Amino acid sequence: MRRVAAAAAALVLGGGLLMTASPAQAATGTITGLAGKCADVAGANSADGTAVQLYDCNGTAAQSWSRGSDGTIRALGKCLDVSAGSVADGARVQLWTCNGSGAQQWTYTSGRDLVNPQANKCLDVTGNNSANSTPLQLWTCSGGANQKWNVPAADDGPPPAGGAPMAAAPYLYQGWGEPPNPATVMNAAGVKWFTMAFILSNGYCNPQWDGNRPLTGGVDQQAINTIRSNGGDVVVSVGGWSGNKLGQSCGTASELAAAYQKVINALSLKAIDVDIEDQEFSQPAVRQKVVDALKIVEQNNPGIATYLTFGTTTSGPDGNGQDLIQRGANSGLNLDGWVIMPFDFGGGSTNMGTLTRQAADGLKNRVKAAYGLTDDAAYRKIGISSMNGITDVAGERVNLSDFESMLSYASEHHLARFTFWSVNRDRPCTGGGADTCSGVSQNPWDFSKVIGRYRG
Repeated sequence: MRRVAAAAAALVLGGGLLMTASPAQAATGTITGLAGKCADVAGANSADGTAVQLYDCNGTAAQSWSRGSDGTIRALGKCLDVSAGSVADGARVQLWTCNGSGAQQWTYTSGRDLVNPQANKCLDVTGNNSANSTPLQLWTCSGGANQKWNVPAADDGPPPAGGAPMAAAPYLYQGWGEPPNPATVMNAAGVKWFTMAFILSNGYCNPQWDGNRPLTGGVDQQAINTIRSNGGDVVVSVGGWSGNKLGQSCGTASELAAAYQKVINALSLKAIDVDIEDQEFSQPAVRQKVVDALKIVEQNNPGIATYLTFGTTTSGPDGNGQDLIQRGANSGLNLDGWVIMPFDFGGGSTNMGTLTRQAADGLKNRVKAAYGLTDDAAYRKIGISSMNGITDVAGERVNLSDFESMLSYASEHHLARFTFWSVNRDRPCTGGGADTCSGVSQNPWDFSKVIGRYRG
C-alpha cells in the first residue's frame, strides 16, 4: 500500500479596463535574478509597451519595483504586464498602465519563482542569457536559475521564515530503499518543507521512527538537520498504512497526547500530521482518541499546526471519514487541515486531477457542514495528499498534468495543505525498488517542482 512503513480572470488586452489605484502597503526595491542582475525597464521609459529586461543593477528608478497586496508589481507608476494577456511560452513581459487584469498578477513562491497565476507560468530570462538587455518573458516553470528572483517584501509577506509555506511539504521517508538527499530536492524543486514519515509505536506507547529507530541521532535526524541547515523545516507524520500505531497502542487520549508531545519536544516541531489509516481509522473509539489527543496537543502547543490525513472516495470521505470530521467538530478540535489521500480508487481510475477535485469538494462540504463554515473558510481547512505516478491500484496513475490541475485547484481555494507521497518516488525508474521511483516518464523531482510552486 501507499504508506509503506516498515476562477480564471478575463483576458484583458493592455490599455483596457483602467484601474489605477495604488497597491496597499507595498515595499520598494530591486528585483534581482540571473547573475545577480536586475529586472529593468528599458531606457527608463514609462510608455505603455516598454520592454522589461535584465540589466546590471544601477540604482535607478527603472529598477525600483514595488510589490503590493493586490498582486501587482510596479515601476515608474505602471505595472509589470504580460503582453496581450497571453498565456503562451515566450509571451513578452512589458510595462503597462495598471488595469486589474490577470496579465498583471504575480505570485512569489517559496522557490523564488514569480508566477503569473492566469497562465500558471514563470517570469523567465529569455534563453538563460545573462547579457545586459536580455528581455524577460513568460515561460513554463522549470526551476532553472533564469526563473529565480529576489523581490521586495509585500504586506502579505514573503514566504515564512525557514523558507517555504508549511502547506507545501512532500513526504520524505528514510526507512528503506534509496532516500534522496533533501538538499538536492530543495535546490532543484524549490520546496523547503518536507513531511517526514513515519512515527510508530515500539510496542506500547513509545514513539519511534517506524517503531524501531530512535527519535534523535539517527538517519531521520540527519535528514531533518540537512533540511533545516538549508533554510527549511519539517512536518512529522505519525501513523501511515502499516506497523504498530500509537492510536491503538496508547491506552488513553492523554497517553496518546503525551506520545505526540514527546515527538514534538524531541524534534522541536512547528507542525505535526497524523496519518490515520487501517485499524486506527476503522475503529470509532480510536478515532475519538486521536481527536481528543490532538485537541490536547493544540491546547499545550499554541501556534503549532495540526493535520489529520486519511483516505477518501471519489466523492469525498467515506463513513469513517465523515464520522472522524463530525467527532472533531463535536469535540472542538481546531485542525489546520483535514487532508484526504485521493488515490487508490480502484478500477483503473483515469483523469486523477478531476477525481481529486471531486473528492476535495466532497471533503469541503463535510467540513463546512460539521463546523458551520462558509465555502471559503472550509476550503482553507482542507488539503490534498496525492501520490505521484503509478499508485497501488493496477491501471491507476497520477500524471504531472494531474498535479498541475491540483495546483490550480489548491491555489484557487487556498487549501491548507498540498503534498504527496513521495519524494522518494519522484524520479524515473532505473531498476530500483518498488518505492524508489514513480513508474511514469519524468525527470527527477518533476512532481516536487509542482508542489514547490504552491504558496497556499
